[in-house]
Amino acid sequence: MPGRRAAMTTVQPTAQRPATVRAATRATYAAFAGSGVLLSSGLARLPQIRVDLGLDTGQLGAILLAGAAGALISRPFSGRVVTRLGQGRAVAWTSALSGVALVLIGLGDRLGAPVFAGGMLLFGLFSSVWDVAMNIQGTVVERRLGRSIMPRFHAGYSVGTVAGALLGAAMVQLDVPVPVHLTIVAVAVAVVLPYAVRGFLPDERHSTKDDPRPHSTLRYWREPRTLMIGVFVLAAGFSEGAGNDWTGVSLVDGYRTSPALGTLAYATFLAAMTATRWFGPRLLDRHGRVVVLRIQGAVAVLGLLLFIFAPAVPLAFVGTALWGAGVAFGYPVGMSAAADDPAHAAGRVTVASSVAKIASFAGPPLLGLLGDHVTILRALLAVAALQVVALCLAQATRPLAPVDPDRHRALDNQ
Repeated sequence: MPGRRAAMTTVQPTAQRPATVRAATRATYAAFAGSGVLLSSGLARLPQIRVDLGLDTGQLGAILLAGAAGALISRPFSGRVVTRLGQGRAVAWTSALSGVALVLIGLGDRLGAPVFAGGMLLFGLFSSVWDVAMNIQGTVVERRLGRSIMPRFHAGYSVGTVAGALLGAAMVQLDVPVPVHLTIVAVAVAVVLPYAVRGFLPDERHSTKDDPRPHSTLRYWREPRTLMIGVFVLAAGFSEGAGNDWTGVSLVDGYRTSPALGTLAYATFLAAMTATRWFGPRLLDRHGRVVVLRIQGAVAVLGLLLFIFAPAVPLAFVGTALWGAGVAFGYPVGMSAAADDPAHAAGRVTVASSVAKIASFAGPPLLGLLGDHVTILRALLAVAALQVVALCLAQATRPLAPVDPDRHRALDNQ
């Protein structure tokens, strides 16, 4: 099938034993799920931290921006760090260091806002490198398996976030202090992840004779395809982030429903996105990235418009489900596309994810500001418009043509 063959690698991978690839698949799931658990554990205790520190909404928002700022600071250098340490060691180290940052976040509940903000900043710094490393390993496993699996890894991340949130809710019910809860989670992740990632496949090393040009990150910022993939992921990520942040609030405000229904709408969005990521990768193998992403983009736009303009709440829930399903593949498939050429995967994933990170940094406050003027439900029209941009840029994810090393060397010698 052409779609399936085209979705694979740009160079021939070395043979790996099936047991080795299965172990790497499990290890990659663990890396994604562990990242989700760590993040959502901290988020689950934010309401209590806010009350304990006496922060208003603006002060809490400013501190949360410290985490996004940390991620933006470290993201441009993440590729070099991953290349130097290797994907397994990068995840092992950054999972432990992110755990330390989570402990600081928990201690901030007792020691004050500066410690809390410092923990958020460090968490953003270290988790950004972790994100790049596990996404690159995911593309390595995908190539070895010979089929699309990146969306499933991101579904594993979603499962991790749900698990962390449920654990956080239980800790709140049991009245476990914030520092104790977050320290337990941090220690567990710091112990389990370095052991789990020992199953990672080796980094794909390539001779400099095949491509003698220096692999500086700046070089990848000048590649049109890489930048277009980054903008595509930004648009898709903006839509996903808007669903996470504003689905419940916009349903409550726009349709005058109860907070319980708002929470149910958010859960519907997450469930649709996670289910699509888990059960949908075969569509990518059968029909190829571009076709599937274009169809998904149209579904997301339809879902958003239905959610915004539905005449009744049940139809708004249908729109929520379509929205979640439509944005499910954007980020994971974008990462796969950026890593098509293993020799340049670290640099290109770094650039594409750096551009995409702008969505999580600027998206929620911009939508909130727009919502102050037109209502948050109508503000989601901006998300629909950006999703149209993602639909138009889906072509950028088309797999690269296989590389002929002999021809490449001949061109270099001319």
